[in-house]
Amino acid sequence: MNLHFDQIVPSIPYILDGIWVTLQYTLLSALFGFLWGIVLSLFKISNVKSLNWFAVAYTSVFRGTPLILSLALVYFAVPQLTGYDITALEAGVLTFGFNSAAYISETIRGGIMAVDKGQREAALSLGVPYRRMMIDIILPQAFKNILPAMVNESIALLKDSALVSTIGALDLMRRASIVGAGKFLYFEPLILVAIIYYLMVMGLTLVARGLERRMRRSD
Repeated sequence: MNLHFDQIVPSIPYILDGIWVTLQYTLLSALFGFLWGIVLSLFKISNVKSLNWFAVAYTSVFRGTPLILSLALVYFAVPQLTGYDITALEAGVLTFGFNSAAYISETIRGGIMAVDKGQREAALSLGVPYRRMMIDIILPQAFKNILPAMVNESIALLKDSALVSTIGALDLMRRASIVGAGKFLYFEPLILVAIIYYLMVMGLTLVARGLERRMRRSD
């Protein structure tokens, strides 16, 4: 095998700088997607038909279209339609956040519906406002039920963030491609990036397992 890992050693710091870019997209998108996902899940269980219809239609659209298409539409079409020169970071966070929220909303909705109805009825009978009941009683219990699914969504989001390389963001994938093109060696930098992604995913998995154990002990 004609491998030359020694030739990419000087470029390793340049590739590693892409970790922060990848994490920046992932963390911002995860936060935005989680918050918007909560709103959508509440819309789905709402008695207001217009809100329910909107949330269901929203989820259907993002489930039925490729993520890379959504990213291209946001990054290339927004300037054409609005005149606003959107940055790669803004386009990535908006696209991944909106897309992730569609899936998260279903997960949260399932978690909320899994909470014993008796607790909801008891809270309402005691005069607890709906908003306070959801924040203090229902959502904390739902979160325990959906934690594994949320971790899976976060891992998927971390890996999907590599798509921002298609709009010029200097993430791990983009930097590996630049190094590969400059040295005419693609296998070595891509393998390095694969190892980095694997380590980040394993780190996220270990953190999630630790959080699960703590939550089980607190029951």
